Amino acid sequence: MRRIDQNEPGSYGGGGLYPRTHTVTTDQPEPLAAPRPARQFADIVIRRMSHLRGPNVWTYRAVIEAVVDIGELEDFPSNTLPGFYQRLTGWLPGLIEHRCSVGRRGGFLMRLRDGTWPGHILEHVALELQTQAGMKTGFGKARMTHERGVYKVVIRTRNEAIGKLALTSARDLVMAAINDKPYDVAATIAKLTDMVDRQCLGPSTACIVDAANERGIPSIRLNDGNLVQLGHGAAQRRIWTAETDRTSAIAEGISRDKDLTKQLLAAAGVPVPEGRTVESAEAAWDAAEDIGLPVVVKPSDGNHARGVSLNLKTRDEVMHAFAAAEQEGSEVIVERFIPGQEHRLLVVGGKVVAATRGEIIRVGGDGKSTIAELIDTQVNTDPRRGEEEHLPLETLRANDPVLLLLLQRQGLTPDGVLPRGESAVVQRTGNMAIDVTGQVHPDIAEQMALAARVVGLDIAGIDLVVEDITQPLAAQGGAIVEVNAGPGLLMHLKPAVGRAQPVGEAIAQHLFPTGTTGRIPIVGIVGDGQSSLAARLTGTLIQLHGLTAATGCRDGLFLASRQLAKGNAMGYEFCERMLINRTVQAAVFETSPRHILTEGLPYDRCQIGVVMAMPGPQGLEDQYITDAEQMPNVVRTQVDVVLPQGASVLNADDAHVLELADYSDGEVVLYSLNPASEALAAHRGRKGRAVFARGDAIVLASGAEETLLLQLHSPDFSALSSHLPADVRPHVLAAVATAWALGIPADLIRAGLLRFGEIQAASAVH
Repeated sequence: MRRIDQNEPGSYGGGGLYPRTHTVTTDQPEPLAAPRPARQFADIVIRRMSHLRGPNVWTYRAVIEAVVDIGELEDFPSNTLPGFYQRLTGWLPGLIEHRCSVGRRGGFLMRLRDGTWPGHILEHVALELQTQAGMKTGFGKARMTHERGVYKVVIRTRNEAIGKLALTSARDLVMAAINDKPYDVAATIAKLTDMVDRQCLGPSTACIVDAANERGIPSIRLNDGNLVQLGHGAAQRRIWTAETDRTSAIAEGISRDKDLTKQLLAAAGVPVPEGRTVESAEAAWDAAEDIGLPVVVKPSDGNHARGVSLNLKTRDEVMHAFAAAEQEGSEVIVERFIPGQEHRLLVVGGKVVAATRGEIIRVGGDGKSTIAELIDTQVNTDPRRGEEEHLPLETLRANDPVLLLLLQRQGLTPDGVLPRGESAVVQRTGNMAIDVTGQVHPDIAEQMALAARVVGLDIAGIDLVVEDITQPLAAQGGAIVEVNAGPGLLMHLKPAVGRAQPVGEAIAQHLFPTGTTGRIPIVGIVGDGQSSLAARLTGTLIQLHGLTAATGCRDGLFLASRQLAKGNAMGYEFCERMLINRTVQAAVFETSPRHILTEGLPYDRCQIGVVMAMPGPQGLEDQYITDAEQMPNVVRTQVDVVLPQGASVLNADDAHVLELADYSDGEVVLYSLNPASEALAAHRGRKGRAVFARGDAIVLASGAEETLLLQLHSPDFSALSSHLPADVRPHVLAAVATAWALGIPADLIRAGLLRFGEIQAASAVH
């Protein structure tokens, strides 16, 4: 049974549960005006903030956990602070969308009016600031600690620095609202927005990652940019924006060479316009005369249609167009003009998955405004335009050389006033705004897929000029004008007209066909500090099964039989180091309550979750864990992440561990040193699997059926056991149960135990 994780964008479902047994209310109606507070309060103190990158005691996703001291405000809930409600909601009207524990829109505001405490308020304000900055997250919690006035405040975030700034900004904003001080909300949101734009995944990459995560495919960001690993170890794939590890460098190079691309396409029978590369304005005019007017002049390596001029018919137009194209810094191409409409078709894995049609942008005159002013008021106000990466269209600049040429051909200038009732074309290319995916003729789809194959791209953005996308290509004289590697996906995600297309899902499906998840078997082990032997035994058994296994535990970091690091190799960084290694086919990771509390688990889900003992709270006082009753909530994290097709391996001799069985999404496999255990008998009565010791014998049981695996006092094993701890049985039982749950045959398990003993003996000799 998994923890509740209401994490949908904008839901704010987790923040409303506030662990108090009373609510402070007043009989006074909410005042119409916001009076000044009667006193000034000292600032809330954020004692520390931790980034929990993986599954943790709060949720399955990354969060910022802050320890917050609200001081004297512990005695002043929100409904006792004059004017606080009005100031806070005036600054952040979006708080009305927060449902809180009430479970409906406006729920948090109800809590705010009735009386709630600053820790809870900080949580919601920090989430709202992230949302206003363009990073929607909906999960948050606030919980009291045993220390009066000190709370743990938790918010979901997709970026550590942004989450921490959101919390500190929330503290400052809340204090300003409490003390009736000025606060520049717009400046804070602007700063956070800038960080989101610079530090978060770009929209094209994010849509692929989100689609993969929806299918249960894990992801790891590999750099500060858009390089992302999907899946783990040997099952991983990598993307960089809309390029994948299947995107050939040769194919990408071909796509950048527009002349070569056209040669290859023409040789395959795909229609392309005649054209050639030129090095001067005179050469451009010579080429235009040879090809035949009208022509197109464009840079060979442009983006967003920058520097592209269409339907040029005179020497002067061609010469000016060459100068505009040359400014883009690449070679210049002159090619035959194809009449028709611009289209961009996205091909993924040999199939057209999305198509958009361009639109010509015009401004309408009012008899007063210049064309430059009309562009600003009628074009650049489009919310899809801007300089940010998440916007599909760029700001149109009145001094752009292509725009100047376009206006000149209409007898206009940017400073000219356009009469009322007249219009002017200000942009012909690069405005892919109308979704036409459902209208693409099968013949055109086939030709686009062929073009991508000819170039060698697994994902391609193909620019097509054609009169009617619903009709066959050849009959109407349409042609492919460009084939692009790493195409932008925004035009398909945010069309101005029509439905957004699930291009992220298409790319995820291309990389991971149905039935694959990019996962490798991962075993997670929690014990009382003595579980390293079980971890290493398990790694040996997996290795003998034919998989290259990585093991991270207190004894070190191992890849197969090679030790990569000595000493304690638990923790996020060691584990992630193995999960990004392409040779790793399975992994065994020992962890501890401290790592769960301070980092989170380094994997989102695991095949097997092993709990060998319920640790005590000693040494965790700094995490506000002081009571043994708190430990099951920490340790259950290891069980919470077990996949439905996996198993939880639990020590039936520890009553607190046994209780965790109810939280497992997968099978439960028990192990015990007591063959007469009531818990074991009940589990076997339900046809469950168990591993137990009967004297020195290790027995596998499935329901009533039993199989003798090994006698620990046998000559083969007893000669080696002197190199192992005095009582190896708990470690052997846990490792055997784990290997059995992974599907490793009994004969291999037996051989693996002996093999591990040989390794220990050899290590002791040397």
